[in-house]
Amino acid sequence: MPKSSPCVYPWSFLQLTSLATLVVQSVLSTSFSPSSSSTHQRSATGGKRPGFMERTLILLDVNTRSPTRVLNDNFLSLQLDPSIIKDGWLDFLSSRRLVTLARGLSPAFLRFGGKRTDFLQFNNQKNLAKFRGPGPDYYLKNYEDDIVRSDIALDKQKGCKLANHPDIMLELQREKAAATQLVLLKEQLSNIYSNITITARSLDKLYNFADCAGLHLILGLNALHRNPDNSWNTSSTLSLLKYGAGKKYNISWELGNEPNAYRSMVGRAVNSTQLAQDYTKLRTLLQSVRFYHRAHLYGPNAGRPRKNAILLLDGFMKNSGSVVDAVTWQHYYMDGRVKKVEDYLKSRLLDTLTEQITKVTKIVDTHTPGKRVWLSGLVPAWAGGISNLSDTYAAGFLWMNTLGMAAMQGIDVVLRHSFFDYGYSRLVDQHFNPLPEYWFSLVFKRLVGPRVLAVRVAGLQRKPQPGRVIRDKLRIYAHCTSNYNHNYVRGSITIYIINLHRSRKKIKLAGTLRNNTVHQYLLQPYGTDGLRAKHVQLNGEKLLMLDNETFPELKPKTLRAGRTIAMPPMTIGFYVIKNINAYACRR
Repeated sequence: MPKSSPCVYPWSFLQLTSLATLVVQSVLSTSFSPSSSSTHQRSATGGKRPGFMERTLILLDVNTRSPTRVLNDNFLSLQLDPSIIKDGWLDFLSSRRLVTLARGLSPAFLRFGGKRTDFLQFNNQKNLAKFRGPGPDYYLKNYEDDIVRSDIALDKQKGCKLANHPDIMLELQREKAAATQLVLLKEQLSNIYSNITITARSLDKLYNFADCAGLHLILGLNALHRNPDNSWNTSSTLSLLKYGAGKKYNISWELGNEPNAYRSMVGRAVNSTQLAQDYTKLRTLLQSVRFYHRAHLYGPNAGRPRKNAILLLDGFMKNSGSVVDAVTWQHYYMDGRVKKVEDYLKSRLLDTLTEQITKVTKIVDTHTPGKRVWLSGLVPAWAGGISNLSDTYAAGFLWMNTLGMAAMQGIDVVLRHSFFDYGYSRLVDQHFNPLPEYWFSLVFKRLVGPRVLAVRVAGLQRKPQPGRVIRDKLRIYAHCTSNYNHNYVRGSITIYIINLHRSRKKIKLAGTLRNNTVHQYLLQPYGTDGLRAKHVQLNGEKLLMLDNETFPELKPKTLRAGRTIAMPPMTIGFYVIKNINAYACRR
């Protein structure tokens, strides 16, 4: 057995090993009841010896016998907002670099939806210049001509249709998008929305992007297209289905977005009974189109589970819960006025998701036990977030903890709003450069598989101060390593750790994890901006795309067997336990 690294404690290795064994046995000998199988637990306080009062040592083990949950292979998935049609970015989804970045996060679902889902109108025509929206006035003619020439060139390609757009063309598009975003923001703040036309050409471009990137498209349909009796008008949807079927587009479907908020948006409510009838009608419509008779249908995309949303979700599940293949709902952590990094580090904020998941799953299990639940349209901050905060390293704490908590509580899929363009809570900016949360997502995709494992921890830490509530700032989650990663054999385990403390934390692998080689992927801010950094370093190396089609190599740092993991303050790290041959991960 390899020698352990020297310990900084004033105890011999034998004494420390004995103490660790006693502590771990006292905690790990408990049976794995649902309440004790959490992959996110508080470290127990204890140890009154003066030598341990000044230091913290976390003892960590994982149950390798069986997974607590088995999630969808597309657990981490993506979303695009329909506003990309209006601001023009849809025409640039053929960008070779953008497709490469999306492909890096496959396999995944791509949900095309958001607040403007219910203002989409399908028009079965290839090119309608009047529906493009204006380009920059001075360059309007040349800009539109460039788009048309680009479309013609793409049409000549076979298979994936990819383009390398000239810099001047992208600069003009950014000018157009900036002007359009002001209009879109005004609509959102006033709750007065204009219709958006999705043409056949638009659908072609959207599907080409998803297909080339290895993503499965989920298309949101307009639920506010109503008849005089308030029943859902299916004329536009039927035209869309027939076009998609003719092109053999493999698409899943959903209807509406946050139906509980329709009254405040358009002054017209759609109650749970009516919504259930609408979904039943959509299912019948899908079955009438031969190509889509087995297509998946998801919904109802209820908003954050407060009073109105809970009432709507409960009524919907009671009346037509069996119609949908998975139940979808949305969550926002905070509004767009948050301006402090510290807000992303608050344990109380991070823990709100657990309460919301509990409310939703209780309703689902009451009416349709075993039905899969998806967190659709996850946005850290409402109204698109805020510049120099929602797009920085700090936002990664909330995102990674969301994935950990959602997996732990059995959420089958988490759809991140938005992959590109919308607001500041995006993964890729308008220069097609990955932001910090993209790199977190990429490492997660490469290392984390769908099988969730129970984490067991014991700790020796400082005595709590009288009257002070100590919230959990060290979050530890464990999964089987992704089977798509061929660098690791089946049976390997990936642990990811979020250290919200302002001090370094030491973690000792115990039990089944002892005496195994560990690969460390430590993600830290790059540069002098600290947590507001827009670049990330992996084990000390800055992460940058090498070119439009090449990712940097994600090189691990090898930690020898028995070595203590040292987590720097306010960082996120992934640790792969190699060759452990965990029974839960061999299948």
